[in-house]
Amino acid sequence: MATLLLSAAGAAIGAGFGGTVLGLSGAVIGRAVGATLGRVIDQRLLGAGSDPVDVGRIDRLRLSAAGEGAGIGQLWGRMRVGGQVIWATPFTETVQRRRSGKGAPKPKVNEYSYSISLAVALCEGEILRVGRIWADGNEISPRDLNLRVYSGSETQLPDPKMEAVEGTGRVPAYRGLAYVVIEDLELAPYGNRVPQFSFEVVRAAQGPGVDATKTLGGAIRGVALIPGTGEYGLATTPVYYAEGFARNRTANVHSPSGLTDFATSLTQLTEELPAVNSVSMVVSWFGNDLRCATCEVRPKVEQTQRDGVGMPWRAGGIARSVAAEVPQVDGASIYGGTPADASVIEAIRAIRAAGKEVIFYPFILMDQLEDNTLPDPWTGTTGQPKLPWRGRITLSVAPGQEGSPDRTASAEAEVLAFFGTASPGDFSTSGETISYSGPSAWGYRRFILHYARLCAVAGGVDAFCIGSEMRSLTHIRGAGDSFPAVDAMRALAADVRSILGPTTKIGYAADWSEYFGYQAGENLYFHLDPLWSDSNVDFIGIDNYMPLSDWRDGEDHADAAWGSVYNVDYLRSNVAGGEGFDWYYDSPEGALAQRRLPITDGAFDEPWVFRYKDLKSWWSNLHHERVEGSGQSIRQPGSPDQSRSGSPNMVAPQWTKGPTSRTSSSMPSRRSPLCRFGRTAAGMTSSRCNICWLWRLSGPIR
Repeated sequence: MATLLLSAAGAAIGAGFGGTVLGLSGAVIGRAVGATLGRVIDQRLLGAGSDPVDVGRIDRLRLSAAGEGAGIGQLWGRMRVGGQVIWATPFTETVQRRRSGKGAPKPKVNEYSYSISLAVALCEGEILRVGRIWADGNEISPRDLNLRVYSGSETQLPDPKMEAVEGTGRVPAYRGLAYVVIEDLELAPYGNRVPQFSFEVVRAAQGPGVDATKTLGGAIRGVALIPGTGEYGLATTPVYYAEGFARNRTANVHSPSGLTDFATSLTQLTEELPAVNSVSMVVSWFGNDLRCATCEVRPKVEQTQRDGVGMPWRAGGIARSVAAEVPQVDGASIYGGTPADASVIEAIRAIRAAGKEVIFYPFILMDQLEDNTLPDPWTGTTGQPKLPWRGRITLSVAPGQEGSPDRTASAEAEVLAFFGTASPGDFSTSGETISYSGPSAWGYRRFILHYARLCAVAGGVDAFCIGSEMRSLTHIRGAGDSFPAVDAMRALAADVRSILGPTTKIGYAADWSEYFGYQAGENLYFHLDPLWSDSNVDFIGIDNYMPLSDWRDGEDHADAAWGSVYNVDYLRSNVAGGEGFDWYYDSPEGALAQRRLPITDGAFDEPWVFRYKDLKSWWSNLHHERVEGSGQSIRQPGSPDQSRSGSPNMVAPQWTKGPTSRTSSSMPSRRSPLCRFGRTAAGMTSSRCNICWLWRLSGPIR
């Protein structure tokens, strides 16, 4: 631009002098002089010719502030901290030379970039982990940094990069100080300066007054992996949906960690809860009716249009294209879809590779929406509750309702329809793909046996649940007061055993109001005893939601003398005491007024049969069924079992009607010669006590 302007100006000035020099007019000479001056200016500004253009060069580097003598922070729990820079190298300058532009010769361009290594102190004491990281307020992936974390232990060694720069033996190990070292941090993304870093730091309570076994990280030994839905939520392989040309949507990577959501969670679990050694892995299918005979239990997807790239969805022996969809409200699925079989296999292997046990937990989610037209078996009206609890699955007409088929052969037929007739031979394996060739119905047996086979393909699991909280289903009585669902569960346990072998622990996760028995009218049954004592069942499972307090607002309620709901002694007193042990409420009005009625048993002086919290008595005492008007034989310890339920040590005398005060039940007897409570039983052949497997309450499976 300067060349054009000055050449025009020079021509105008030269023309004003007139005449010629060596045959050249003044205008020509002026134009040449002006163009020469303009070219010099253009070269300086635009970089033409042999002079290089420097891009991105700086004369000095500004570091984040580091306060000499500043205090070292302390923290507990989880906190975001900025830290202090305690060491840094001089910045490293790198230049890349190239030619750019049009014409000849092309101008030279020198591109400068800078990097630095630095250490940032986080806090005093030993930390569990560094989680998320922010630079200038924007979250970045730790995988984008050459990052080393020093937890602050008393045995940590000096950082090798720091020793390479400062010299061996000239770098402290900073024992007792948690810090991070970032090596060769590229500064170009941050305007050629060190950004302001902040770190999510997790640190457990520490000190001489802290019992590590009673902290959160030291006390928790098992967790449940929920929600149990999400088509690729359990995958360690990144999966995405192709939504158009060059348009992809991730299915299971939603954090800057760069790992899948499951892998990120498992890493966090391992670092923050180091005492956890077992994971209950929940995987869901969907039920669509509270009437067991018409209820389908099947896998479903969120949508059928696009499959996952990297892991096509397949579950229950079917592909996405033929799967049913999860119901939607306002265009959004009410649940995530059933996890793909391949993702379940990856999760099982990842959990076991992390040194943890896997308890496989098949789960039913009911998906009836509001305003459905299904008959309600509990009320006889049209329309079942929205998203009901699976524990409400019952007969076509619930027991106790007029016209119920309970206690008839029809009830047995309805239960059989729910379970279906799928058998282990209906499932085949090709590589890691499970196929199904049995009856087309979506019965409960198909659900459970599919996952038993899948767990075997994954390399096995430590424990397998054949169901959970089927409370109303197990209460159904057939002809002769049989319990057809319990019998079906026993058969299912045997089939699962044939697939998973003798090393996998098999059990059922009963609801806390279900595990101990069933009282129907004047009759008392220990209906789950045959299941608990079955040779293929290894543990008694309780999904435990028993009340731990009855605290009210104000200062004049029944428990006010304890001072606070956070009083540990108060809570402890309600473990084997309080509601469900000492007393009960007979109505909502009684609960509102705190009218507590004692739990008693005037007939046999066995109030424990109505105390659902009294695990010790339930386990330690013989079980006496009470069926009005029926004579039943009595089994003595060591004699052949002649009781209805078939569980060891069970006594079932004729019931002499007497007053009772609580609709509750009791628990099956021991299976071992010496149980945890120190009681013996002659004739027992098992070498262990089932209470030791009480749904993980006793620690890891051994």
